[in-house]
Amino acid sequence: MTDSAVEAQIDEWRSYVRGHREVSSADGDELEDHLRARIDELTGAGLAPDEAFLVAVKRVGRLDELTREFAREHSDRLWKQLVLSGPPDSGAARDRSMDVMLIWAFAAAVAVKVPALLGLSLDHDAAFYGLNGGLFALVPLVGYLATVRRPGRSTLVRVAALFAVGAIVVNAYPLTDDGATTLLVGLHLPIALWIAVGLAYSGDDWLSGPRWMDFIRFTGEWVVYMALLALGGGVLSGLTLGAFDAAGADATEFVTAWLIPCGFVGAVVVAAWLVEAKKSVIENMAPVLGMVFTPLFVVTLAGLVVAIVANGIDVDRDALILFDLVLVVVLGLIVYGVSAREPADPPGFFDRLQLGLVAATLVVDVLVLVALGRRLSDFGFSPNRTAALGENLVLLGNLAWSAWLLAGFVRGRSRFALLNSWQTRYICVYAGWAWVVVLLFPLVFGFDSTPRVFG
Repeated sequence: MTDSAVEAQIDEWRSYVRGHREVSSADGDELEDHLRARIDELTGAGLAPDEAFLVAVKRVGRLDELTREFAREHSDRLWKQLVLSGPPDSGAARDRSMDVMLIWAFAAAVAVKVPALLGLSLDHDAAFYGLNGGLFALVPLVGYLATVRRPGRSTLVRVAALFAVGAIVVNAYPLTDDGATTLLVGLHLPIALWIAVGLAYSGDDWLSGPRWMDFIRFTGEWVVYMALLALGGGVLSGLTLGAFDAAGADATEFVTAWLIPCGFVGAVVVAAWLVEAKKSVIENMAPVLGMVFTPLFVVTLAGLVVAIVANGIDVDRDALILFDLVLVVVLGLIVYGVSAREPADPPGFFDRLQLGLVAATLVVDVLVLVALGRRLSDFGFSPNRTAALGENLVLLGNLAWSAWLLAGFVRGRSRFALLNSWQTRYICVYAGWAWVVVLLFPLVFGFDSTPRVFG
């Protein structure tokens, strides 16, 4: 086929296809060969080259969704009608997806207000809402994912069992409002339940590493959309308060008791729907975000190491939370960078930059552990210090082996796929530690507000 117009169309199609992470260079070449073979068959059957291209694009099965997106982006082209026509109910399927999202978002908003019928309020029962917040937000999300992804019954039973355990613990344990373990349970239960959400997302392939890597990508994209929705919600809340105040009315009760809690739990489902509906847009942001923030965090952590060595570190509760938050954010940046990379590509500058980020984070983690060890020797084990010790050891294990694997890849002695596989397998360690804090810490350290100290 020598038609220059068709060759230009194929070039544009090729660029679009290879811009998607899920299609490697080898796969792109194979699919292009398949496309060209189809075109040759159709032209041999009597179709004009441009007509053959339109039909061939539609028939490339493995690129069905990509070609649909490509057609949407080039809506002025005649072949959009061919590609988007699809099955008669394809548009209805997309509408059903939105309908399902709206139903579950509305259910979440209703569920979070049910306790108010029992006399509970955000002002006077903050501990109840804090402990059960993860359940209010994530149960509807699981319902949405189960509806659209249709996992098997055994998977749903596992997910339901984990959520039931979490609900029983936070409501049956005699946790006090200001108890030392109450905050820890409230922080770790959403982590444990989010990994249970991963079971629903992975479906019956929950033992598959690639499926969990997909969930890691989903998590990162979900966080981006939640941040955008939160910004929009903040603007809406501010405008509502200002507008009602200008009209001589007070909307504080409506905003704090209805708009914010109902909007938040609903946004959890809406963000998940946006990830699935707009996946091709947000996936392109992953490598960009990694390239922008990785060098910044390398510099920041290097400066933090110098500051800790020069001035020491105070490991009170607030400092521990802050340092752990920094480590978790950096680890998330590393993991999300791993998920966005093509495993078959050779090592490059960005891989060496990530190795520097892992090394700097590892040094910070070790320094925090040293300071925490001194604190434990002086004051013994409290719930907060024990939780911080466990979390830093969990992070240390991931960072240390990640550094080893990444260094081997940069030196050409190992495959990048090993690092990819390591991150997915380590998810069970995070889940295990989160459940240890939720289930065992209240029993070991007691339920009252006075920390029990050992040693």
